[in-house]
Amino acid sequence: MSTLLSPKVDIRPADKRYKTAIDWLDSKHSFSFGHHQYRSNTHHGLLLVNNDDIVHPGMGFETHPHRDMEIVTWVLQGSLVHQDSTGHSGVIYPGLAQRMSAGTGILHSEKNDSWRLGGRQHTDPVHFVQMWVVPDERGITPGYEQLEIDNELLAGGLVPVASGMAKHDGNAAIRIKNKHAALYAARMEPGQSVQLPDAPFLHLFVPRGAVTLEGAGPLSTGDAVRFTATGGQRITATEPAEVLVWEMHATLG
Repeated sequence: MSTLLSPKVDIRPADKRYKTAIDWLDSKHSFSFGHHQYRSNTHHGLLLVNNDDIVHPGMGFETHPHRDMEIVTWVLQGSLVHQDSTGHSGVIYPGLAQRMSAGTGILHSEKNDSWRLGGRQHTDPVHFVQMWVVPDERGITPGYEQLEIDNELLAGGLVPVASGMAKHDGNAAIRIKNKHAALYAARMEPGQSVQLPDAPFLHLFVPRGAVTLEGAGPLSTGDAVRFTATGGQRITATEPAEVLVWEMHATLG
């Protein structure tokens, strides 16, 4: 950990996030995104986007481009249909981690219309968190990976979901193209605890439920914490909860 960094625990309440609300989408942004652009809030560590999205049934994001970005999608409720220009398509659901490497350029769509692939039409929204980190290098070949990790989550603790770090080689985690970043998830029942990693930069997000952060107090649905030059704190669930944690050993500056 760099001695040039000053320890900091920066709590970001859910109601301070930027919001995009249209007829088919309820989206809350932890960082500058879309028409919400603020120089003082562009990233933390390597994380540029942490969007908390709810998409109504039959609707979604039409085909659009991305470039030079590692995009990780984590579904909390419902199902999300992914299709991209590399020929990959499928349904993402809770417990299935997904990563898309945009690289030299990729087109994709994300919709709440899984019945179009077979089955009965439903009226349920899909709730998911989409996170973007920068890759180690620009201009890589676009790629896609998904992996079922529900069994690992049931075992408890912080489970690696997506990582480019050498220490996670061989783990049940999808690979991202940045050797300085890893995403963990945990599902906790009341009274259960997990310990945060120790890293120059951490980002904790509570997509649902309520927890207590050691040394800082209670956090509830939608709250986030940005850690600099500190880690190792314990998180304890006070109601059924899910947390997402980015461990990062570099920053964009």
